[in-house]
Amino acid sequence: METDVYQYRTGSTLCTDLTSAATGYVTGREDGLLHVFVPHATAGLALIETGSGTEADLAETLERMLPTQDIYRHRHGSLGHGRDHVMPAIVVPSLTLPVVGGQLALGIWQSVVLVDPNSDNPERNVRFSFLPG
Repeated sequence: METDVYQYRTGSTLCTDLTSAATGYVTGREDGLLHVFVPHATAGLALIETGSGTEADLAETLERMLPTQDIYRHRHGSLGHGRDHVMPAIVVPSLTLPVVGGQLALGIWQSVVLVDPNSDNPERNVRFSFLPG
């Protein structure tokens, strides 16, 4: 297995598109699996269509499911930080993607995105690991 960690600055952006980075990581490799992992308690990964309003829809859905209110037991940080710690139970911190002929086998509208609602910590690490098959 080969593995590398990359750093991203998310700031006030809920979704950071990682598709180009993931594509670049597997380019020229053989068939196998790409595992993407976010080692943070307040971030996750998703496969969504980007640029079509889905990012805003995701933000609104998360707000309905996990409101940014002072209702959580986890209360340090900015308002909504407790919610940020619950979110990875819904938006999971890892994805495993097939690689065929050195290319990600994604659907035409699928993009790999880092989902990070936590503006208290804008520096995020993402681990890409390739397992040849």
